[in-house]
Amino acid sequence: MEMNIINILLVDDHEIVRAGYHRLLENAEDIAIIAEANCGEEAYKIYIKLQPDVIVMDLSMPGIGGLEAARKILGYNNEAKILIFSVHENETFLSRTLEAGVLGYITKRSAAKVMLEAVRTVAQNQQFIGQEMQHFLVKANNDLFEQLSPREFEVFLLLAEGKSINEISEILNLSPKTVGHHCTHLKKKLKISNTAELTRLAMSKGLLKI
Repeated sequence: MEMNIINILLVDDHEIVRAGYHRLLENAEDIAIIAEANCGEEAYKIYIKLQPDVIVMDLSMPGIGGLEAARKILGYNNEAKILIFSVHENETFLSRTLEAGVLGYITKRSAAKVMLEAVRTVAQNQQFIGQEMQHFLVKANNDLFEQLSPREFEVFLLLAEGKSINEISEILNLSPKTVGHHCTHLKKKLKISNTAELTRLAMSKGLLKI
């Protein structure tokens, strides 16, 4: 009986991290890494070209990041199967990724066997949430950031990382004026007045990779 091979696009901005997960996944007889990417923009382009079965992707990367990349990919093909693996363990990122249509979320401290199980589950078009993230599913409705639109949340993250209005406009392919409007709206919704407060809020909620 012929084995069905799961073709993977592996996305992480750290080459050493990619190499480790590459070895782990390739050791499985039913999994093959067909491409790697080091940023969200590259992941989107490769997905369109190669149409992998599953995308295994980090969240915190230069440029548009994993969350926005997931939205772009799912906007292109709403049946794309994406598994997030991230250092972030909080309900905000979990709820945002699930809202976007991502099927799986595990953390980078998950055991190797969990990664393999997650890839196989997502490949079957089924949801997989790592054990350490499952308690957040109950709390998701109380998320402070629920009131932000997907675009406002993406702008929030980039501002928290120290990006300027012009830098954000280039990353998200928006006009500086539009980005400025998003900044005004998100600060009003979150009741914060400046970028320093915004960064502190992001850090307190575990949304920045330190």
